[in-house]
Amino acid sequence: MSSVDTNGEIDYDLLSKLSYLDAVVSETLRLHAPSIRVARIASQDYKLGDTGITIKKGQAVSIPTYAIAHLEEFYPNPESFIPERFLPENKPKLVPYTYLPFGGGPRSCVGMRFGLMEAKLGLAHVIRRYQFLKCANTDIPVSLIRNEFLHTPKRVIVGIHKR
Repeated sequence: MSSVDTNGEIDYDLLSKLSYLDAVVSETLRLHAPSIRVARIASQDYKLGDTGITIKKGQAVSIPTYAIAHLEEFYPNPESFIPERFLPENKPKLVPYTYLPFGGGPRSCVGMRFGLMEAKLGLAHVIRRYQFLKCANTDIPVSLIRNEFLHTPKRVIVGIHKR
């Protein structure tokens, strides 16, 4: 993880420097976002540019976040796990509002930063101590339970080896 002796501690500064860990979490959330769509209610009439379409106040709008994140147009080879898409040098290539695991804009999840920090901190501590291995019962690809709102794994079976 780091050649710096941290005495087993991972502070915010170190965590923020783990760009590959951040990329892995981001790509995982792109492929397996906890929600497949975001719904909003228009608070006022809104004209969509020069399309001739107006969203009326009170109208429900559904944004298919899962579908957007799996479009070849935005993510080449969209079904493949490619964390490098989210490395700092590649982030400028990402099309705005195509990565929406927490929603986007002023109504995005207020707990996003905290949740990401906690997930990365937990993962950093776990991967420092354990190695996860494919075993005979590991599902490749992971089988998902899909419903109208969520995608969750049916099961996750891996081997664990203490480092």
